[in-house]
Amino acid sequence: MLHGVDVSSYQSSNYPVHGQDFAFVKVTEGMSYTNPRWVAQRDHARSAGLVVGYYHFVTPGSMSAQADRFLGKIALREGDILALDWEHTGVPCADKDRWIAHVRDRARGHRVVLYCNRDFWFHRDTTSNAGDGLWIADPEHAAGRPGVRHAWTFHQYDIDGGIDRNVARFSTRAELRAWARHRTLQEEEPTSE
Repeated sequence: MLHGVDVSSYQSSNYPVHGQDFAFVKVTEGMSYTNPRWVAQRDHARSAGLVVGYYHFVTPGSMSAQADRFLGKIALREGDILALDWEHTGVPCADKDRWIAHVRDRARGHRVVLYCNRDFWFHRDTTSNAGDGLWIADPEHAAGRPGVRHAWTFHQYDIDGGIDRNVARFSTRAELRAWARHRTLQEEEPTSE
């Protein structure tokens, strides 16, 4: 299992990276907020050789507009991961699915994952659509043992020193990079069944 962190404006741009393999950086929230530290936080992860992911905290409103605003901030590099942070109770499951579909369409070749906690996954989600992977927040269970039956990709299991701690279901950083860099045509194109 690999270890990583997720950061937002609450964390320093010089957060601890020793022993980490990946970092998710908050870029935007809704239609008006941009994390003022996201570029420095991204650069810090990249300079340490970490796999980089970006996330958007979704709020009620147009999913395509929020997704386009989020994507418009980022100069994507091969292997960057994109994530939807679904925690706002005013955003229904159907809107979560719309955001994921829109970003997958606009950022072909990039993995798009869903971040949510167990309450949202068990009580608000009705489709089990996590895009290319589920990033589940579950601090009640040990690292790598989230309390969900659904296949998960990332598990946010703890906060330590003001930093959210995560694990990823990969054996090596190279394996995570290979997964992040590759979406097959079948994964990108919806079937017409």
